[in-house]
Amino acid sequence: MSNENLGVIERKATIFNIQKYNMYDGDGVRTLVFFQGCPLRCKWCANPEGMIKKHRVMFKSNLCVNCGACVEACPVGIHTISNETLKHEVNRDIDCIGCGKCQEACPKSAISIVGEVKTISELLEIIEEDRTFYEVSGGGVTLGGGEVLMQPEAASSLLMACKQVGINTAIETCGYAKLESVLKVAEFTDLFLFDIKHIDSDKHFQLTGVRNEQILENLQELLRRKYNVKIRMPLLKGVNDEEKDIKKVMELLTPYKDYKNFKGIDLLPYHKMGVNKYNQLGIEYPIKDDPSLKNEDLDRIEGWIKQYDLPVKVIRH
Repeated sequence: MSNENLGVIERKATIFNIQKYNMYDGDGVRTLVFFQGCPLRCKWCANPEGMIKKHRVMFKSNLCVNCGACVEACPVGIHTISNETLKHEVNRDIDCIGCGKCQEACPKSAISIVGEVKTISELLEIIEEDRTFYEVSGGGVTLGGGEVLMQPEAASSLLMACKQVGINTAIETCGYAKLESVLKVAEFTDLFLFDIKHIDSDKHFQLTGVRNEQILENLQELLRRKYNVKIRMPLLKGVNDEEKDIKKVMELLTPYKDYKNFKGIDLLPYHKMGVNKYNQLGIEYPIKDDPSLKNEDLDRIEGWIKQYDLPVKVIRH
């Protein structure tokens, strides 16, 4: 019986995706829950649909047959057929209310609505469906985003619920939050997958829209308080792959390398898996050139890190 049936007001989370059988974000087979809303605006973001905590319309123009079914279905007038081109257009100035009627009406699945509110019980039920896989592989649930720390109450409630039923927990975070929010979720988190996007605060601001002082303070506080932390470093050629910057990150981490709760470093090479989402959202992709790293580039960076006797692994999707 759910809390709502008992007359209890249950906490809810705003999410934009749930991905099962994930093998990249924590140990074993995992269910990844994407929380909506993020304080950063990383130029290479692979999940732009999760940046803003509200419903968003994703439109695949290549599938659209301009039938106008969505125009009739939408109660707020987001969808129109242009009088000039006779083609479907999305008015991005109108806020989507998340009713999903346009998505249901579209005969070609050209429209999807991002963003939904789910109770902790609903999320836990979905997570528990794959308990057998977690037990066999040593996996569990990972909360990502967006940025999970933008919803600390909901996140801590879900993490606590998972721990109560014996499911391993992790969060993937940019670390940009008040320390109290970080510690609220830390109590129920088995592993932090903690991003370091750039060690220089000015460059961090240019790349993400925020400075990194609070991020690095939170990171060190988690390590000092003995919470399990694995560092994740997204890497883009010509952006954050210079030797001097990599070595400054290693100098920051070296004092913690013998801590049992320091779980090493994952290198995350730039990929283009999120590029098409920008078109579907009517947003221009911020990166013009191709900042992909070659294998020899990754080998070189891995070598720099190994000089500091720190465990490191390249994550290739």
